[in-house]
Amino acid sequence: MSYFLFLILIIIVSLLLILVIMVQNPKGGGLSSSFGGGGSQSLGGVQNTTNFLDKSTWTLAIALFALILLSNFAIPRTNSVNVQSETEGIINDREVLDTPATLDTDKLIDSAN
Repeated sequence: MSYFLFLILIIIVSLLLILVIMVQNPKGGGLSSSFGGGGSQSLGGVQNTTNFLDKSTWTLAIALFALILLSNFAIPRTNSVNVQSETEGIINDREVLDTPATLDTDKLIDSAN
């Protein structure tokens, strides 16, 4: 039950993070800054909005990372002590076959000469 709660929270935080990233203006100084669009972020209201979006991006990213790590502890697991993998079961259940006798190659070489 708690795993599904973590799953729903991870999906919600992921969608919010996508939304916040899509709303932000690029800060890299791409084509908009080369054509004179770089000075539009110097106004007070725009700068406060940019700071809020930047802080919310980091907060949501850290929350997503923490939720993913914590969801590992909520995964339902089996409590049996004697759990074997399929490969171990095949190895343990196989029949031991008698190996054929090896040839003594030294005797064969000596008898040929």
